[in-house]
Amino acid sequence: MALKFDTSFDPHYGQGVSVAPDVLRVTVRNPSPFTFHGTNSYVVGRDTLAVIDPGPDDDAHLQTLLDVIAGRPVSHVFVSHTHRDHSPLAARLKQRTGALVVAEGPHRPARPLHVGETNALDASADTAFVPDTALPDGTLVAGDGWAIRTVLTPGHTANHAAFALEGTGILFSADHVMAWATSIVAPPDGAMADYMASLDRLIERDDRMLLPGHGGPVTAPRAFMRGLKTHRKMRERAILERVRAGDRRVPDMVKAIYRDTDPRLHGAAGLSVLAHLEDLVARGMVSTDAAPAIDGIFTPVR
Repeated sequence: MALKFDTSFDPHYGQGVSVAPDVLRVTVRNPSPFTFHGTNSYVVGRDTLAVIDPGPDDDAHLQTLLDVIAGRPVSHVFVSHTHRDHSPLAARLKQRTGALVVAEGPHRPARPLHVGETNALDASADTAFVPDTALPDGTLVAGDGWAIRTVLTPGHTANHAAFALEGTGILFSADHVMAWATSIVAPPDGAMADYMASLDRLIERDDRMLLPGHGGPVTAPRAFMRGLKTHRKMRERAILERVRAGDRRVPDMVKAIYRDTDPRLHGAAGLSVLAHLEDLVARGMVSTDAAPAIDGIFTPVR
């Protein structure tokens, strides 16, 4: 299918929005080119609750979550990954509710830093986050009237996880799949090979709806994700064509490939190009004089 993004979304700041039976979406007022209208938190359950992705350390959002919780017990806080727009509020929410904080694990890069490399994404990482309990792939956490299974989806970050609400066909896809835009995959925190493998894994599932970390739901998941996979393959092909045409550096490729993209996103676009180049180098289709780097020189393998 042709990939069509859905940007029709009303965040309804300051309130809970019902998106499925016993599932409320609460959106933080932190809009940006990277977060769309803001980060989505989800409150799951009726009597004893779970919260998925509490969000950034934001006083107003904490109060909105507490208002939506309305004094009911919260047994678990699930965290999909450790970017600062998703995980930092977990500590304060735990303090206020006594909930157990669960996630794949602390923040870590998808690969070690190369010699002389700096991590352009350091500021976005919540390196202080440590879950009370780590969630291996397939872990089932049963609550009061709900059960949530962990589906590990590395790629956007090394510790990224989606959460399936058992028996409903609903998957909380966080930043791996979103209806409004493609996910950023940026080394060293993310890895394109991991992202594509995780995408294939979700395509094989039979979910009927994805509830993402930003924007509205994905209502035809398998078809949308196939389109997303095709989009990524086309981007890979465009990068390979630029290398074969003589572009040797990432900024030159970004200027050509992302000429119609908001310039504020060109830095992230460069990291996305690097993620593809890392994968192309690993597959023997492109070469570079050292480890793939944002300031490296890339040549085609004839």
